[in-house]
Amino acid sequence: MVLLQAAAVIVLALLIDILLSDPPNRLHPLRWMGNMVDALDRRIVRGGIWRDRVMGMMSYLLVAAVSITLALLITALLRESIGVWAWVVASAVLFKITFAVSSFRRHCSPIRDALESGDLEGAQAMTQMIVSRRTEGMGCEHLSSCCVETVAENAVDSVASPAFYMGLLGLAGAYLFRCANLMDAMWGYRKERYANLGTFPARLDDVLGFVTSRISLAFLALSALLLKMDVKGLFRVAARDARLTPSPNSGWPMAAAAGALGITMEKPAGYRIGDGPLPGVEDIERSLRLVEVTSTLFIILVALPLYATIGVHLQLFMEDALLGIIGGLI
Repeated sequence: MVLLQAAAVIVLALLIDILLSDPPNRLHPLRWMGNMVDALDRRIVRGGIWRDRVMGMMSYLLVAAVSITLALLITALLRESIGVWAWVVASAVLFKITFAVSSFRRHCSPIRDALESGDLEGAQAMTQMIVSRRTEGMGCEHLSSCCVETVAENAVDSVASPAFYMGLLGLAGAYLFRCANLMDAMWGYRKERYANLGTFPARLDDVLGFVTSRISLAFLALSALLLKMDVKGLFRVAARDARLTPSPNSGWPMAAAAGALGITMEKPAGYRIGDGPLPGVEDIERSLRLVEVTSTLFIILVALPLYATIGVHLQLFMEDALLGIIGGLI
């Protein structure tokens, strides 16, 4: 019975993503987590290098502990008060919060449409919302490259990694990763203000993404095969160019996608990944299809069996332990 319920959690979470996508930003729990990080940022008094690094680590542990405790408390209480299928629905919703497949299309389709209609300024403004580089003055090819790079990189950060750790550790694993990734995005940039405070979440994000970024190649290759893209090019470009990005992990899915699509991704004064021409507008749609198929395959073939055999049992154990602690306090 547990096997069926675990499988239902993963499948339902994927269906929620496909059919409903994400809630509005102001209502999204990740926004609330971000608000918690901002509140800590305002209250931390900067000191020396090691003090700031310790404060960064403690901040991550606090955000992760609060997020995990709330998630497990919700599922545990629903299981005890209503029943196991309420637990299934809650677990699916809480897992869905940590990953996003359909949001790739929601963010990049308007950029593609603007480029197709010749609205270059509109495309530049929308692209600026998904990348950290300046997009003012960019042409169609570099704006398309921004979209394709973002979609490829997030195949790991937004899907494979949270799904993998959900499989291994249940909801605790998914939120451990999501908190590290969120804090890396907020504090991990190499700016003076966060040079030390963001060290721990940035390094943890690198560590947690190390395995998933590399095993994602197998699923990108399978997707490329199903979509009749260049599988040989995928492995050739990944082997040669995966280490060209500043991040130790993002280059792997980016290089694999560039090889599969037969294009070159370019960040001016940063890197060139791939063999072909710079991407055109049509390559945005091709990259979306590639990553959507990859994400679905990863969740079904990796997260589901891992969660059904390992993660669900650890999640139930942690839920019971939390209820025991609360019962002891009451």
